[in-house]
Amino acid sequence: MKPGIPAALFLTGLIVCAAPSIAQNASLAQKVQQVKQLMATNQQQLSHYTWQMQETVSVNGGVKEQSVYQVQLGPDGEQIRTLIAQPVAPSSGGRQHGIVHRVKEDFKAYAQQVGALAKSYSPLNPAKIQQLCARGSVTVKSAGSPGYSAILISNYLKQGDAIVLTLRSNPKTLTSIDVSSYLAQPSDAVTMQVRFASLPDGTRYTSTTTVNGQSKNLTIVDRSTNFAARTR
Repeated sequence: MKPGIPAALFLTGLIVCAAPSIAQNASLAQKVQQVKQLMATNQQQLSHYTWQMQETVSVNGGVKEQSVYQVQLGPDGEQIRTLIAQPVAPSSGGRQHGIVHRVKEDFKAYAQQVGALAKSYSPLNPAKIQQLCARGSVTVKSAGSPGYSAILISNYLKQGDAIVLTLRSNPKTLTSIDVSSYLAQPSDAVTMQVRFASLPDGTRYTSTTTVNGQSKNLTIVDRSTNFAARTR
């Protein structure tokens, strides 16, 4: 049921658009390169830390499962999670029967689909980004606040999906990532919101990742806390 989103690595492979029409857009090229550099620096800094992540799975606002993991980055940059607590354990489907059991299994399967879709957006594929640049599917837009801008990526995995990367100019940081997508049909919408924060040394990290499966009111929230320097 876990999305397993290594959002700190979300843009590790992002590249500057090479298509001539996009290369002429200095603002877009500059901002894409800025994001790439920021994420590469932060990944290196995060590799020196270990932290805790609380993952909460809710349906219709009611908590169904909650787990706490110790997390660190592996040699390949992927998150290594070790379960250390489970304050709210999933109900045992084996004790259920009939319609109640089928409903529980249905939500479990749905949660797995939602989590898998969210994970498919991380990390972004540099070759795919380059193709989208050539098609004019990567643009810069206003973020609605002074000192902020956004990169919009359209049709990344599915027709009609969207990824919005919001940046702050001073200091130069990536503040959020928002994804709008869907499962088999656009009516089965899935959204993901990634929010970043800073450690005392300036390292940016994913403070909260929220994945919503809207058709069944399912929410998966990952919160990262208790950062400490790795001893090995």
